Amino acid sequence: MKKKRIFSYIYIAICFAFFYLPILVTMVFSFNSSKSLTKFTGFSLKWYGELLADGEIMKAVYVSVSVAVIATIVATILGTITAIGLSKNRKVVKEWILNINNIPIMNPEIVTAIGLMILFSSLKISKGYVTMLLAHIIFCTPYVITSVYPKVRSLDPNLANAAMDLGATPFQALTKVVLPMIKEGIFAGVLLSFTMSFDDFVISYFVTGNGVQNISIIVYNMTKRINPTINALSTIVISVLIITILLVYVIPMLIRRKKEKQRNEKVC
Repeated sequence: MKKKRIFSYIYIAICFAFFYLPILVTMVFSFNSSKSLTKFTGFSLKWYGELLADGEIMKAVYVSVSVAVIATIVATILGTITAIGLSKNRKVVKEWILNINNIPIMNPEIVTAIGLMILFSSLKISKGYVTMLLAHIIFCTPYVITSVYPKVRSLDPNLANAAMDLGATPFQALTKVVLPMIKEGIFAGVLLSFTMSFDDFVISYFVTGNGVQNISIIVYNMTKRINPTINALSTIVISVLIITILLVYVIPMLIRRKKEKQRNEKVC
């Protein structure tokens, strides 16, 4: 039994090393003083300075962040409203809509990218920032619906009606009763939307134009030549994703623990 436990620990350690060692190496070499991508010669913030001085990269950072934030907000609103509306529909309608919603999730990204590119071209929409934003909203919304709907389905359908019977308006019943009870699903949808939008490459590459590039496209172009700035840029992207995960998961957990502690103190 002890040998099996040791083997399982070793296996887990190997898995963690396989997944996270490349990320750690990238972060370490972003502080390398030389151009070498294999030999660490000394600590330096040189590549971060060059990164901040590069106007093209900073423009790409702005595009990535702005598109990710706007797409996340819009997709979260659309996905949450859709999930709540689905709970009020007949079973046949629910099943059809949920099955249709799963198609973009299961569909290969390259197929979605080509489809959106043809759609924008057929509508004669000039490819650029707007088409990238629309594409990100389109592929993020199904993930929000998938995250929020199980929470909505687990709610008592009479809660909103009870709130309105007690004098609440429909909007108050939604914001003060329904949304607080499904906030975990909404947070999960926000996290999925932001991370997928922020680091998307395939769809962004096919629907962009007019010199509009996000971070993923810039990184792809950097791989064609040796440029240690790519390590600094990748480190910033990784840091943003880690901070996002902490904000979405850790802060609500700390708030929940604080409320439980206050509740226990009142009981005592």
